Amino acid sequence: MVWKEARCATVEEHVAAERRRGRGAVSNATGRFEPERREALDDGWDCLDDLPHFKTEVREERVKTIIARNNSPDIGFDRSINPYRGCEHGCIYCYARPSHAYWGWSAGLDFETKLVAKVNAAEALEAELARPGYEPATIMIGANTDAYQPVERERKITRAVLEVLERSSHPVALVTKSALVLRDIDILARLAERALVRVAISITTLDHRLARRMEPRASTPHRRLEAIRKLAAEKIPVAVMAAPLIPALTDHELESILKVAAEAGASDAGFVLLRLPLEVSPLFQEWLRSEFPHRADRVMSLVRQTREGKDYVSRFGERHSGTGHYAEQIATRFQIATRRLDLRKRDLSLRRDLFRRPGAQLSLF
Repeated sequence: MVWKEARCATVEEHVAAERRRGRGAVSNATGRFEPERREALDDGWDCLDDLPHFKTEVREERVKTIIARNNSPDIGFDRSINPYRGCEHGCIYCYARPSHAYWGWSAGLDFETKLVAKVNAAEALEAELARPGYEPATIMIGANTDAYQPVERERKITRAVLEVLERSSHPVALVTKSALVLRDIDILARLAERALVRVAISITTLDHRLARRMEPRASTPHRRLEAIRKLAAEKIPVAVMAAPLIPALTDHELESILKVAAEAGASDAGFVLLRLPLEVSPLFQEWLRSEFPHRADRVMSLVRQTREGKDYVSRFGERHSGTGHYAEQIATRFQIATRRLDLRKRDLSLRRDLFRRPGAQLSLF
């Protein structure tokens, strides 16, 4: 059912620039599972001008379990932890945006402003690790939404999770685009001494102006490079993720990103081609035409060349790297650059034999 309100709506699609200042998405379309679609219309009384700015709201949730399982054959982990739903970083390209629709919210501005904090994540994790049948394997933190987004500064849920993993000597991997990860460098350094941790820092562009427009509340590229430098100085294995690479917008920076990350101390690297699943495609295109109107057609033409003429193809083994000549060129450039910079894949396997089940009694003999 599609209908329009005859008065100012509280959930609207197109949002004025002033109301969304500092955010990534330029709209807030109703989630795909909702039976109704709402759209704001000006009724002549200028009431749209009175609508409030989008402010971050954090709702608390107590979860029964915190470890999410997957059987995806093209990623290197089968379990992950996401302390938050939604992400205030506001990256317009974020593949996690469609997950907000499952909660009745928009993948647009709602994803950036309506957050859920899993306040008992550490407690739930400890309970899961204590189960008699639990077998340890690397847990990825931040696989969906960033575990070090701004709300973590106050909530400290990610740090509490790391404390549980440290006490249990459990292997963990982190991926983030936030310099806030340095707050927990004490825990990460101790885990690294026992080969129990690796960290990946995502860098999309070295252009701070573009970064501000594309990922408005994430750490600046300079601060991410500084995070790599400080992590490496503490002998914490750190990789750089050139992700996502956006054709005709950021892909020309691939070699530059890898070079400065290697100079900062990164020991490994990866890349992901732009992914536009579900709501991400219209949101990204809307942003692209707003920010880069003269380049939008070129960007989307190249995106579709890597996706069999579509906006996105989700097949395992292809969703991260795409197909076709343009995608192959990017993959070749990555291989050449990583060989030259000695950023080739190393043995980054983490130890599992040190795991201590929470609550287990140590033998007296």
